[in-house]
Order: sequence, then structure tokens, then C-alpha cells
Amino acid sequence: MKQNGPAEALRLTDSWFRHNGLTYFVPEERVAVRAAMRPRRTVRVGLVVVVVAVAAGVALAWTTGDIGAAPALLLTLGGAAAGWYALTAMRFRPILVWAMGRTFGSLTRLLPMALRALPLLLLFMTFLFINAEVWEMSANLDLGALWLVTLLFAGSAAAFLLVRLPEEVDRIDDDVDAAFLTRTCRGTPLETACAELVEDAREGRGADPAELAQVTGFERWNLVLALLVIQATQVVLIAVAVFAFFLLFGAIVMTDGVQMGWTGQQSLHNLSWLPNVSGELVKVALFLAGFSSLYLTVSTVTDETYREQFFGTVLREIERAVGMRAVYLALRARQTAQVTSE
Repeated sequence: MKQNGPAEALRLTDSWFRHNGLTYFVPEERVAVRAAMRPRRTVRVGLVVVVVAVAAGVALAWTTGDIGAAPALLLTLGGAAAGWYALTAMRFRPILVWAMGRTFGSLTRLLPMALRALPLLLLFMTFLFINAEVWEMSANLDLGALWLVTLLFAGSAAAFLLVRLPEEVDRIDDDVDAAFLTRTCRGTPLETACAELVEDAREGRGADPAELAQVTGFERWNLVLALLVIQATQVVLIAVAVFAFFLLFGAIVMTDGVQMGWTGQQSLHNLSWLPNVSGELVKVALFLAGFSSLYLTVSTVTDETYREQFFGTVLREIERAVGMRAVYLALRARQTAQVTSE
């Protein structure tokens, strides 16, 4: 790839980072994010969100008489506010857009992967679906309690990913060499600069760019968050499929008599526009879909078969980011040294 010089290569690489969900790889963006994370700004925004969320939660609980709705609404509004702040002040939007586009742009690969994961998952979950205790517990949950349980599953899955995904990034940046850099920079704005830096390091005329491959700080979290969004989107899509399956399966095989016997209720809350689907069935299907999302999240990271299916292609994108970052930092350091010497 033809370049107009190191300065132009750096400028084009900054633009490439922004368009490929690597916002925090750009120094100017990191400065803005650090400013957004100052306690003076975050504490002020947090206090406003807490006051509004508590007031809304209390009002909802008082209106509906469902005490569990208050903490559920509080957590939901808090999460929504945190997401809004991340999208705007913390420049998370380009990361989200790239990760979502990357996921939905590869649906042709996601569908076969889902078809491989779903049968075993459904086989396991079906034994819970045809269990009277699960029906009794789920169907008798208030909407607020069910809402809280769903948030608990989602929060547990996110926490698990935030602990394990950094290990995926660390595994990649531990094995960087000249061949890795050349391969990952091929076809990017840094292709020419990479070849020059690697050749200079080989002949002893400069530092080895591979020494800068260790990803830390905001850049490390940029990669982790991109992986988190991709993984969460895939899991949610499969959880929706599980929810739809159990609604269909339950509408066919779970008669009103069985449902009333298993839930201990005298009547069911059937949906007027879907007479074969009761409110109790919806609750059970939602509970099992939430549980399956947590189960699948853990499996995709800990089981090698699932891990390769869910992460194989995406990890190659992470490798490219790691390689480009090392060359980018080496090129910036060389430019800075030249400017200082002049």
C-alpha cells in the first residue's frame, strides 16, 4: 500500500482505528475519555440518575403494589443512564456500531453456529421446562421479581465476560513477533511502515515494534468491550430463539390442566390474541431463556468447541488490532524522536 510518509500513515491509521471500533487507540480520543471519567463529572451525573431512578422506582411500586418493581426499575434506569454516558461522553458509540455491524454482518456464519449450539442447549433446558418445580416457582413470580431475576442473569453473564475476556486479549499480545506484525498490518495504512520498522529492527537500526505489543489501559478495555458486545449480541440472539422455542413447544404440549396442576393455580392468564399461550408459560419461557443465556455465556468461554465457534473469527480481528497498535506506537515514537532531534 502506497504511503505519503509516516505522518500521513499515522493520520490514516487514526481514521482507520475510528472506523473499526478502536476509538481508544487514538490518543486524542483517550484524552476525551479520561476527562469524561473525572470524579467531578461522573459523581454529578450519578447523583442525578440515582435521584430520578429512586423516584421512578418508588412511584412504580406504589402504583402497581409490586415492591420488586422498584429495585428492578432502579437498576434498569441506572444501566440505561450508564450506557447513554458511555455512548456519548466516553466515545463508546463507534465501538458499539462496529461490534454490532460485525455481528449482524456475519449472520451467515452465526446461523450455522447457532444451529450447532442450540440442540444441546435445548436438550439440557427441556428437562427444566418439563419440571413442575420450575413451573411453580417461575409462574408464581411477580413481574418485578421476574424482572430482577432476568437482570441478575444478565449481570452475572456480563460480569463473567468482563473477568474472562481480558484473558483472551492477554493471550494474543503474548505471542507477537515480526511475522505477526507483518501479517496483521497487511492491507492497512501501516503496511509500508511495518515493513520498514521490522527491517530496521532486524538490522539493529531501531527498536523492535513487537516490544510494544502489550496492550494496556484504555486500549485493552477497548478490545474487551468490543468482544463483550459481540458475545452478548450472539448470546441474546440464541436466548431469543430459546424463548420462542419454549413458547411454541409449551403451546403445543402444555395443556391448561397440566399448567394449573404444576403452578398450583386455579386459573391461567391466557393471552387474548394467543389463546394457547398463557402468561404463566411466558414467565417460564422467559426464565429459562435468561438462564440459558448465562449457561451459554459460560460455555462459550470455557468450552474449547464453543470458544472456537464463537470467537474464532473475532479473535483474528483482535490480532490485527494488537499488531497495528504496536507498529503505530513505534512509528509515533520515531516521529517524536525525529522532531525532537530537529
